[in-house]
Amino acid sequence: MDRRVKNGRGETDAHIRLKRLALIWAQRQGYSACGLEVALPRCRYRADVAAYRAGRNESNVSAIFECKQCLVDLRRDNGCTSTTTRCLKRVHQRREVLERNLRAHYPALRIHDSLFAEFDSHNFEAIEHRGYKQVLRQARALQDRLFDGAKFETLIRYRCSNLFYLVMPRELFREPEIPIGWGALIEAEGDLVLARKPVWHETTEQSQLQFLQRIARAGTRALNGTLEITFADVAATRCRS
Repeated sequence: MDRRVKNGRGETDAHIRLKRLALIWAQRQGYSACGLEVALPRCRYRADVAAYRAGRNESNVSAIFECKQCLVDLRRDNGCTSTTTRCLKRVHQRREVLERNLRAHYPALRIHDSLFAEFDSHNFEAIEHRGYKQVLRQARALQDRLFDGAKFETLIRYRCSNLFYLVMPRELFREPEIPIGWGALIEAEGDLVLARKPVWHETTEQSQLQFLQRIARAGTRALNGTLEITFADVAATRCRS
């Protein structure tokens, strides 16, 4: 599969192709308002593709599509907050035990940087203790996973849309690794096939309106880029009026 870098944002040909297929599939399902790289309300994430379908006799529907071209990319965002928190708590407890023992066995590590001795810090890294260094590495990795590795779970918890889809190549699809509540669209012969249906999530009318507004903003940003309209152009027009 060709994964050469395509643009300045570091996006690959494979990822662009998946987004294009998702955009086509969404419009085929009646989603008339679609946007790429849409900043989502109530969270710090962007959706690869966001889509909105206005209902006539039915409710309005919002959908988020996340495109994943490799397992590393998929697993990075598929963390479980509760599991990671429990692991981080165990690692923190082990760190506290190690630091208590190191303070007792290596009093020279104390740094006299406080008016009160009980608040003095210690330079534990100075002795290159293998176990302590390993605990620090584990803690940092778990913290990174907790704050940056639970995108799928977060989007559902914040009810950012009604439906959520993962878009991926056929060879990447593994049923047990699809996050709970998400649907799966797999690439097949230049098209997308629904491999797993998503779970419906209720959202408020206000949330739906915010979602549609974010799609409109993304569309305006894309048009400005295509037509080479800068912020300075907009500001100059405003001043003349």
